[in-house]
Amino acid sequence: MQEIFSEIARGFSILKWRYLAIFKFRQLAKRLRIWYWLSSALISLLIVSLHPQMLLPADAAVTIQTPLSTQGARIVDAKGSPVLLRGVNWFGLESSIYVPHGLWVRDYKEMLSQIKTLGYNVIRMPYSIEAIRATAVGGTGSINYYLAGNSELKGKTPLEILDALVQEAGKQGLMILLDSHSLDSTKLPELWYDSKYTEADWINTWTMLADRYKNQANVIGADLKNEPHGVATWGTGDQATDWRLAAERAGNAILSVNPNWLILVEGTDGNVVGQKLPRYDWWGGNLEGVKNYPVRLNVSHKLVYSPHEYGQGVHDQPWFYEANFPQNLLDRWEIGFNYIATQGIAPIWIGEFGGRLVDISSKEGIWQQQLVNYIKQKNLSFTYWSWNPNSGDTGGILTDDWTTINTDKQKLLSTLLTGGDAISTTNTQPPATPPSTPAKAQLAVTSQIQSYTQNFCTDIVIANNGNASTKDWKLTFVMNQATLTNAWGGNFISNNGKYQVTPDSWAKVIAPGQSVKLGYCANKKGTQYKPSQLSVSAS
Repeated sequence: MQEIFSEIARGFSILKWRYLAIFKFRQLAKRLRIWYWLSSALISLLIVSLHPQMLLPADAAVTIQTPLSTQGARIVDAKGSPVLLRGVNWFGLESSIYVPHGLWVRDYKEMLSQIKTLGYNVIRMPYSIEAIRATAVGGTGSINYYLAGNSELKGKTPLEILDALVQEAGKQGLMILLDSHSLDSTKLPELWYDSKYTEADWINTWTMLADRYKNQANVIGADLKNEPHGVATWGTGDQATDWRLAAERAGNAILSVNPNWLILVEGTDGNVVGQKLPRYDWWGGNLEGVKNYPVRLNVSHKLVYSPHEYGQGVHDQPWFYEANFPQNLLDRWEIGFNYIATQGIAPIWIGEFGGRLVDISSKEGIWQQQLVNYIKQKNLSFTYWSWNPNSGDTGGILTDDWTTINTDKQKLLSTLLTGGDAISTTNTQPPATPPSTPAKAQLAVTSQIQSYTQNFCTDIVIANNGNASTKDWKLTFVMNQATLTNAWGGNFISNNGKYQVTPDSWAKVIAPGQSVKLGYCANKKGTQYKPSQLSVSAS
């Protein structure tokens, strides 16, 4: 796999960047991978004597209450309701600039709002020990402090910036999974330590973060180490290389400080005692060893296994050319990791998957379509790689302007997001319409404003309360004393304060009982900036 480390073109007026270095490891290609709507009135933090609880909106009918735990193959909230984590990876804090990428273009609060509006409920946030220890952001121009929200970040250390992102994510109803992605900003090590950083450095960083965020209820867990590979083993008993034993040491240290976190353990790329697959070249992807050598934690119901899975665009694997492709993928996934969920051992959370192609003709597109269907059928949690557009071999959900959505990717992923986060067993579908009632789509629109000092963001939900799907729809509203700065989920056209919005291709069809989410951010030009006269029609 190939590791990509990005440095940003300096100067606030420059919106383009370039990659400075591409690091290759072994024969694989991989890069250093480097929630809408509800305002704080709907987010309630309940701090109790032993642990914090947080109410996180998933959709109009479902609320997630942290902390999260596990029951067999399911992740459940504090009420015991099943939870599906559906999120994105937003990388950069592990890179040489020590902050999530894109802040040279976007206000971080707007970025979080867009993620939430699109239907995601969690962000996997990669970091490096080097960045967590840094006293300043790396380089000039990594953050545009002239943007309203970003101005609050000026003078902060990378760790303090992470604090701000975590707190704002909580206000917007987004959960955070921390990911120990690398030790420094130059390479992805095979093991959890190297010649510069010891195992104690790795574990001490984790326990510091666990203590720091133990009262920040939207921080839900620790992905202990990104992609063990190379000399990393599973089940060998070697203290220096057995990743399973290291995960136990780190996981138990974290839980001794913060017993509320989920502990995510990735696999290796091989070197598994009793391995059945003749080859499994995705770093962190092979979890065969769990059957005979499970991770043992001192706090029960907190363990989640988290494989990574990629397609031909990351590395050209032999199974893409087997005669039974893509059906052969189902056996590989069951043998490699999903038997863990099938047998009720623990939940599976696919920590990374992604690729540039999502069509039905290319190898990568077919693989990605197959995996999304698999995730849906098996009710698995996931965090997509990546939110960022500047991931060299996969691209992102955002396109190169850091604002526009890659509609093909979002259309595919929306099959996992439609109707909210699918986190409750309660039937929230409207009652069946009598057969004599003509089939008709009935749309309703709601909006929620998140206001800041100089600007604001509006999250919009269009729900179909009818008994037929839409073929298309149109939204209109009036907005005075405000200037649109960016928008997502639709095409916004303005004419003297009157706005017309038509959907992106992936959002045209709204099935009965389902909804789509869109939104925009704008600069305030007066006190009468809020949108009014919102109306939506279906066709």
